[in-house]
Order: sequence, then C-alpha cells, then structure tokens
Amino acid sequence: MKVKVLNKEGNETGRELELADDIFGVEPNDHAVYLSVKAYLAAQRQGTHKSKEKNEISRTTKKAFRQKGTGGARRGSMKSPLVKGGGRVFGPKPHTYELKINKKVKSVAKKSALTYKAKDGNLIVLEDFVLSTPKTKDFAAVVKNLNLKDTKSVFVFENTDKNTLLSARNIPCVQFANAKELNIFDIMNCKKLILSEGAVKSLEQNFSNN
Repeated sequence: MKVKVLNKEGNETGRELELADDIFGVEPNDHAVYLSVKAYLAAQRQGTHKSKEKNEISRTTKKAFRQKGTGGARRGSMKSPLVKGGGRVFGPKPHTYELKINKKVKSVAKKSALTYKAKDGNLIVLEDFVLSTPKTKDFAAVVKNLNLKDTKSVFVFENTDKNTLLSARNIPCVQFANAKELNIFDIMNCKKLILSEGAVKSLEQNFSNN
C-alpha cells in the first residue's frame, strides 16, 4: 500500500511511502484486538481497594445485647457485620487485574489496528520535522494545516523531541507517542493516526524483529 507523504504545512511533498503489507495490510483479527485492549485497560487499574473485616475493626468487645429474647440475631460483639460500623463480610482485597496475553497475540492485534486505520483512510504519513522552540502556536498550526482540529489524534514519532512535546501538550484532542512504545489502546482510541516517516520505519523494524 502506498501513502502520500505530507509536510507540516499539510501539503503533499510529491513523495509516496510504501507501507509493508504484512503490517498495514493484514487480515484483521477482532478478537485479538479485544483481548489486547482489555489487557491494557486492566493493567491501568491499581487494585488497591480494601475494606475492613471483623478482626480489623477497633471497637469494644463488651457484649452489647443479651443472648436471647431480643427478637433479633445473636451478636456478641460490636465488630459483627450485622451491626452498623462493623466489619464487612467478603469485602474487596488488594489484587492485580493484569491479564496475560501472548506476545504473538499482541503483535497480531497491533497489526490489525494499524490495518484498520490504513484501510479506513485514518492513517496519515507526515514528513519528519522538529520545532526549534517550544511554542503551542507552532504545533497548533500543524494540527490546523492537517485539518485535525477537534479530531482525536495520536502523533507517533521515532524520537519525540522536547520542544515538539512541550508545544503539543496543551492542545486538546492531541496525544504523542513514541514508535517503540505505541500500544494498541493509543491506536484504537483515536480517530486519526499520524505517523512520521521515521516512525513507519521504526514500526516495520520492530515487527521484523519479533
């Protein structure tokens, strides 16, 4: 698949980049995408929720009610779950939500996501550029030139320079990613995926090493 290369002014450079069919033109596997996105979101959860059980409650151990004749349940302690402020039965405990996904499944999922973007026309290849100074106005002009204003977009560079990163961080709907750290959620959670020429080469190299 050939894609026209644009510059930061939004104009065609007259060059075309050949995208590898084994990365941007595979048969999409929806289930692999689902599993990978699910695993990514699960890994973001802290899992630190905790409620106190009966043995962790600090209350008096004096018998507050007589054993029989009250018409209610027998409870010999104010720590009982039957009493307001008592311990909780089978409450949540800290644990990890991480799901194990095989490397091959992750690779298939990422290729499927990239293929979807390419086939739907939501993939843009951008000429490599670097901003000399950190100015939000400069990067906002790039977004405007590419007709991406108010469009959820992810810019992927081979190496993200500090000036460009600082210039883009205050622009809504724009996110940055390094080609080596690009994950399945970043790809699927955006409308437009903008890859620099260096990022395309980096992605193809990373997949060839897998």
